[in-house]
Amino acid sequence: MRPIDLTNSSEFSEKERRNIDILEIIRRRGPISRPDISKEMGVNVVTISNYIDEFIRQNLIYEKELDVSEGGRRPVLLDLNPQAGYVIGVGLNLMNMVGLLVDLKGNIITKTQIARPRPSVREIAECLLEIIRQILRRSKEYTDNIKGIGVGIAGLVNKKTGSINWPQRMDHYYTYTSVELSLKDLIENEFNLPTLIENDATCACFGEHWLSLERSFKNVIYMFSGVGCGIMVNGDIYTGTNGYAGEVSIYNYKEDNLFNCAFGKDCFLKRWEMDLGIVDDIKAMLIKNKEEAKEFFKLTSSNIDNVDLRSVFIANRANNPIAVSALEMAAKRLGIKIAYLVNLFNPQVVIVGGGLEEAGDNFLNNLNSTVRDWAFWEMTQDLKIIYSQLRENAVALGAASLVTQRIFAHLW
Repeated sequence: MRPIDLTNSSEFSEKERRNIDILEIIRRRGPISRPDISKEMGVNVVTISNYIDEFIRQNLIYEKELDVSEGGRRPVLLDLNPQAGYVIGVGLNLMNMVGLLVDLKGNIITKTQIARPRPSVREIAECLLEIIRQILRRSKEYTDNIKGIGVGIAGLVNKKTGSINWPQRMDHYYTYTSVELSLKDLIENEFNLPTLIENDATCACFGEHWLSLERSFKNVIYMFSGVGCGIMVNGDIYTGTNGYAGEVSIYNYKEDNLFNCAFGKDCFLKRWEMDLGIVDDIKAMLIKNKEEAKEFFKLTSSNIDNVDLRSVFIANRANNPIAVSALEMAAKRLGIKIAYLVNLFNPQVVIVGGGLEEAGDNFLNNLNSTVRDWAFWEMTQDLKIIYSQLRENAVALGAASLVTQRIFAHLW
């Protein structure tokens, strides 16, 4: 396969889309015959065979044992060759950064992870580079066949210019600041591999669809905490005009005091912290209740200065009342926001991830009931609300899968 260009990958030609569709069916359902691919796509078998012949020539798929025949010549089965190429995926989650080397079927070959770096663009860039270096050091036998790098990161990723607007806290409010440092150029210059940079929630949404959901689920919302979401419409990731779609908050710091409501302190459309404000809620409760605070700190080996989301989840699993109460409030706040999105997009599936899947079954149940209380009944009849199946790997796997999709598209 020739080197791929990841800079203009949002629009595929008819031929490229057919490449993707055929190879995705083989990846999901292989071993599979040409007639079965033809039947699923509604395209005549001669056309399918022309594409298949080229895929075989590229060593992307191979022929396997013959299928059982219902009479006449037995059809040959086809399967994807996962070793035809490898992809590096890196993803930033609520609590850590994950780096993966995967094959073309999405199987994880190598994994490395580090604690989430501080919210500094330069520090995150350094961590990205270091995690890629670690993967390459541990994967020397695969190096010559690595086709590209995908990175899922917070912020607004401009599809036209490749620039990133990074969420930055300024005293008491948030804004987006343009980052002069080009992560794409930085990575490509060091590793000499084509690189794709995409928003974290968008990556995770695509990864869940590509690797864990049934192909029939084509309208999907992936909630990456309450700050942003990934959106899939009719089987395609939706990123908007410039690539910025998915921000689920509105914010005007100049009139901040006019934009509050009693429940949960802030209006559900207002920007929250990435942890849904859970840590702030916990700290306020711990300060008020000294006895329960002792139990919480004992359970989590923490103190008031280093309480984090992970310690809240640990305490929740032990049924600590403060942790349980904080997560109940957070589930309701997030549920109201999701209900709004459900009314707007009418998805088949809402996936909750980015680290929130560690909150446990009660959090998801409370969230589910809140969505159904607040959204229109018609929108929730067939709606599924689930935790991420890819869990902490979702962003990294999604970023790698977006690169794999482009490899499938640009074969010739």
